Amino acid sequence: MTRELFILAVFTILLFLGTPASAQEAGSVRWLTFEQLEDSLAAHPKRVFIDFYTDWCTYCRKMDKRVFTKPEVIDLLNEDYYAVRFDAETEANIVFGGQTLINDQVGKSRSPIHQIAQLLALREGQFAPPTLVILDEDFKVTARYFEYMDSKKLVSALK
Repeated sequence: MTRELFILAVFTILLFLGTPASAQEAGSVRWLTFEQLEDSLAAHPKRVFIDFYTDWCTYCRKMDKRVFTKPEVIDLLNEDYYAVRFDAETEANIVFGGQTLINDQVGKSRSPIHQIAQLLALREGQFAPPTLVILDEDFKVTARYFEYMDSKKLVSALK
């Protein structure tokens, strides 16, 4: 195989492999991790939307299928916010703001809630998913919603 054909083949494969991700990204919310959020906020401050969920939450899955797939919701979140999805029961250590945040309830509770969810998503000391949190550019909480929100209600909250 000549060098030119090889380069063309590699370019075609990379183009083919890159297409699904690009197409998917264009039609879905660009969710960030907390680590990515910290870098993004440092480079360009913007409002933040956090979706705290759990794997067992029926309403969380319903929002994934019926709300976070709506073009108006996707556009609003992608344009005006940094959007973060966070499993409130994750056992992962998260480094944010120079601190390592952990799930210190693992092994102590049937539903162990991560420190990040404890800091941002509790109502009267309890966590109940889905919990949606909106923060301003300075990472200060401006609103908390402790409920399933349909797309119209969420769009209204985001505006």
